[in-house]
Amino acid sequence: MSKRKLDRFAENATFPHLFQPAFEELVRGFDQKGKWHGFFGNENPVILELGCGKGEYTVTLAEKYPENNYIGVDIKGARIWRGARTSFENGYPNVAFLRMRIDMILNAFAPGEVNGIWITFPDPQPAKARKRLTSPMFLNRYKTLLKPGSIIHLKTDNLAFFEYTLETIAAEGHELLMHTFDLYNSGLTEDVMLTQTHYEKIFLAQGIPIKYLRFRLK
Repeated sequence: MSKRKLDRFAENATFPHLFQPAFEELVRGFDQKGKWHGFFGNENPVILELGCGKGEYTVTLAEKYPENNYIGVDIKGARIWRGARTSFENGYPNVAFLRMRIDMILNAFAPGEVNGIWITFPDPQPAKARKRLTSPMFLNRYKTLLKPGSIIHLKTDNLAFFEYTLETIAAEGHELLMHTFDLYNSGLTEDVMLTQTHYEKIFLAQGIPIKYLRFRLK
């Protein structure tokens, strides 16, 4: 492991708003589950960014909407470090990060504790559909966490993954609110345009259209 990664892991341990529960702790019962409003010190909506990487949306949305709380979730400590450090240096009180596997999300949040989800450039899992973050298995987990009427956003470069998600939404009877196969030629001027992730910039440089949709669970 490189010294750079080791330095980042060491700094991660110093951030008061970065939680890194061990697998055993999640299985046993994560202490923060059901207590996120207590951590933030308010009853404001809690929005998740799943597979947050460097936390670009977590940080950007938190800055624009101080009346909401944002939590970036990812297993990669060296990536999550960037968002944790930026939000710490800027003193954002409405940001937290959670380093964990997303398939254990029910172990970290209580039913109805979450008000919205952003999924930004997830691994498309070409060989394992059930592992996709928009598979029926994951959507059923989100349904437990989310308050009724909450919105899920998806932003991706991967056409097959995007089409799979559209098909899943239709097959499961969820409510598709809007979608576009080419975000930057869609005319949209809303929150999805506020920032670009690290991977998004790479894909755009390669001329790959960015896809976006949002929907509600039935």
